[in-house]
Amino acid sequence: MDKVLLLTRREISAYFVSPIAYVAMALFLVIAGFFFALSDFRPGAPAAMRSIFDVMMVILVFVLPIITMRALSEEQKSGTIETLLTAPVTDVQVVAAKFLGSWLFFLAVLAPTLVFVVLLAAFSDPDYGPIASGYLGLALLGALYVAVGLLASSLTCNQVIAAVTAFVVLLMLAMVGPWLAAVAPPPWRGIIQNATIRKHYLDFSQGVVDLVHIVYFVALTAYALFLTVKVLESRRWR
Repeated sequence: MDKVLLLTRREISAYFVSPIAYVAMALFLVIAGFFFALSDFRPGAPAAMRSIFDVMMVILVFVLPIITMRALSEEQKSGTIETLLTAPVTDVQVVAAKFLGSWLFFLAVLAPTLVFVVLLAAFSDPDYGPIASGYLGLALLGALYVAVGLLASSLTCNQVIAAVTAFVVLLMLAMVGPWLAAVAPPPWRGIIQNATIRKHYLDFSQGVVDLVHIVYFVALTAYALFLTVKVLESRRWR
């Protein structure tokens, strides 16, 4: 555990000195603030942040691949991955640290959006239940997006290819999947719909915390991390 924490601190430090990470953070906050002002902060809108939580699911499809693209691809390009894999740490510890570092940075990016809650409290009487569950959903969603980004980053030494790969996979899960479910024949409609991120994410913004949705995000995140470990293990035998 000490090794994982040490590597996690290394990852977080790398993010906070990376200009790309700050660009992604600024991009996310500007877009999120714009949509918050247009939707949840307008007169007559429910004080529950439902609209901005829905929009964040799409915004993060573009932002998180940028944040995670360098996690393992940069290590491969610079050659430091070989040093890392020959160090007295396991592949599981390396992936766990990469994941925790990226996910904690994502939470740091998300933290400034709490000012939206402060603004709602200053001008209205917010419904804190859906807001709290919405942030829980965002934390789980971010974990899944980060895990997919790490998997994509482990497959190539090119950061751009890693970002595009993660973007395409997340786009399929979050946006294309619901469209396919709508046009699919009845036997497949339910299967495709239950496999999409949107199906399991939207309830959180409505104040519904369902164990099925939590298991969905945790299971997919764990599976993506498992595949990332296997990719790293394959490098030891090349």
